Amino acid sequence: MDRIARTIATEISARPEQVGAAVKLLDEGATVPFVARYRKEMTGGLDDTQLRTLSDRLTYLRELEARRDTILNSIKDQGKLTDGLIKSIAQAETKAQLEDIYLPYKPKRRTKAMIARENGLEPLADAILAERMADPEALAQGYVTEAVPTTKDALNGARDIITERLTENATLLGELRSFMQREAYLTSKVIEGQEQAGAKFSDYFDHSELWANVPSHRALAMLRASKEGIVTLDIAPEPETGAARAEAIVASHLETRGDGPGDKWLRKVAGWTWRVKLSLSMMVELMADLRTRAQEEAIQVFARNLKDLLFAAPAGPRPTLGLDPGIRTGVKAAVVDATGKLVATDTLYPFQPKNDLRGAQATIFKLIAEHNVELIAIGNGTASRETERLVADTLKLLPKTVKAPTKVVVSEAGASVYSASELAAREFPDLDVSLRGAVSIARRLQDPLAELVKIEPKSIGVGQYQHDVDQHRLSQSLEAVIEGVVNAVGVDLNMASAPLLAHVSGLGPGLAEAIVTHRDLNGAFSSRQDLLKVARLGPRAFEQCAGFLRIRDGAEPLDASSVHPEAYGVARRIVQACGRDIRQIMGDTGALKGLKAEQFVNDQFGLPTVRDILSELEKPGRDPRPSFVTASFTDGVEEITDLKPGMVLEGTVTNVAAFGAFVDIGVHQDGLVHVSQLADRFVKDPHEVVKTGQVVKVRVTEVDVPRKRIGLSMRKDGGASAREDRNARGPGGGKQRGKGPTKAAPKGGGAQTGALGAALQDAFRKR
Repeated sequence: MDRIARTIATEISARPEQVGAAVKLLDEGATVPFVARYRKEMTGGLDDTQLRTLSDRLTYLRELEARRDTILNSIKDQGKLTDGLIKSIAQAETKAQLEDIYLPYKPKRRTKAMIARENGLEPLADAILAERMADPEALAQGYVTEAVPTTKDALNGARDIITERLTENATLLGELRSFMQREAYLTSKVIEGQEQAGAKFSDYFDHSELWANVPSHRALAMLRASKEGIVTLDIAPEPETGAARAEAIVASHLETRGDGPGDKWLRKVAGWTWRVKLSLSMMVELMADLRTRAQEEAIQVFARNLKDLLFAAPAGPRPTLGLDPGIRTGVKAAVVDATGKLVATDTLYPFQPKNDLRGAQATIFKLIAEHNVELIAIGNGTASRETERLVADTLKLLPKTVKAPTKVVVSEAGASVYSASELAAREFPDLDVSLRGAVSIARRLQDPLAELVKIEPKSIGVGQYQHDVDQHRLSQSLEAVIEGVVNAVGVDLNMASAPLLAHVSGLGPGLAEAIVTHRDLNGAFSSRQDLLKVARLGPRAFEQCAGFLRIRDGAEPLDASSVHPEAYGVARRIVQACGRDIRQIMGDTGALKGLKAEQFVNDQFGLPTVRDILSELEKPGRDPRPSFVTASFTDGVEEITDLKPGMVLEGTVTNVAAFGAFVDIGVHQDGLVHVSQLADRFVKDPHEVVKTGQVVKVRVTEVDVPRKRIGLSMRKDGGASAREDRNARGPGGGKQRGKGPTKAAPKGGGAQTGALGAALQDAFRKR
């Protein structure tokens, strides 16, 4: 364990004792959010990022140590363990290095080298290595037997023995691996006849670049093209001199420095060993490494995007009308109250074939009036802009005495997945599947986090090549992100759904359902301590979850804060020092200004915890998410054909990839701001500049209607055409957002006359 602690400590810039304390807590069942927030004294203040890395590396290093022990025991059982081997095995830092050392001792199937040894040819191999001035052909004549009929067969057998020794030489394998990692090229070639089928991969029909420099998105694109049978991939040194240098590295382990017949023959063996054996194994190994590296980067991109999306600003507990746009099937409407409870549904048919514009507007008036709607959430799929225009024209008809709701276009990614899910069926058993999507759209405007946790993260669509990566590793990473965000924001115990509660530290699906069931049967929780009355929720789970759950206006004021119940005593001492009621103190920064954290430190709670408590008393239950803002799409720009280079538009970042950011500018097709167009300075990582959900201003630099590609720039100079950078577009172009061709919406507006005027007056008469 000391070895593991030292290794991780170096990697996360911490001390071994900090790592040891964190490992002990995690092994005892504590979660990363709990340790990061409430055990700072024990870990020396390790943050959640350090703890996540620690947790991941701990698994790998424990597996490495277990493999180290297995290899030692295996070689020992063979009676071949030496002091040198023990030292080499102990010094191996990766699984690959361990396996290189173990290779000569690994049980294997019958090989050509084994057969050659059985035929008595090992002495010939040793003789050639020892007598460099002797002619190998002459030496081989002494080994011709019934089993080895010719000198050529004898020399081939000797070659097989020497080749096996080389392929099992850990030092040689390490040198070749380093050489290839530095100098190998990844090359892709189109398979003849696949040019048309693989047109979206045309950038890789004849492509070559250093293996070490291939970015994640290009690697995954080429791997996908290879999987689909469009291109062939190879990893090899530079063809003119690289192969010769690799052969020279192999030959150096045979010490072929002279010009004797033996040296010349051995150099040929070295070349043969590289071409036939080692080049292939190195290519396979580097291809696997490339895939792993690319997948890990893609997973990190997905995780960062998901984190930004979950941290998006909530519009808050306000009555909201959700609209799921559609043409033929109509616009699905659902109203939820301030708590997210569904109170009304309807379907509007303002577009073809019914063209019932007046009826749709009358229904919108009715829903706004009856439920005091303050927000209108419009899904960004097919007919989104037409629906937005319908809403805008309708709101213009409202009486001046009525405050018009705020309309917002929101991402509907994953709404259809939620609609058809078992969870949605349980929540709305009698509601049509198509209307459930409108509910989800309304709720995700109120509180993106609370609604998005109900959807499988992979369905939210903020990743790159997400279906090409290790799905188990992706799920692990995304679950960790959700857990981190949920616990950073905190959860209202009396309002949260089971899916949201399931991500709270120490809980899970089972306990979350138990909490909701208890709440339904017994009413709202009046204090955090009431959690201990929930079936199967014991002291350990309570310790882990209590600090992340909030109770508003409960019997205990501190239950509305992130102060853990175990530290309530410290909080009360602080309040007592102020000489005022706790409800007056909470939120009053002036009342706490004169206090010093050092005054309240004791044996159980150190300075970090006391400082956290003081900070929380100043701003109890604060939400770390930003203030709510929305993007305004430009009128008249509704289809890709409406775009012209030079236009300056406002939009929302929907996805951030390694090569740039996708922005929704309201034309059913995201535009791409290439990484080179994100700022007037060099940008290595797009996340330095933008994040998912951010509202940005962009300039159109390029419009390719047939390929549905939109080039955008955020540079002050307007940016260059995306065509100038061959990497400005990932294969397949921008993310397709639309679901098919749309028809323009009938124009609304006009005087409040006829049936529509009557409907409007009737709808708002009671208000």
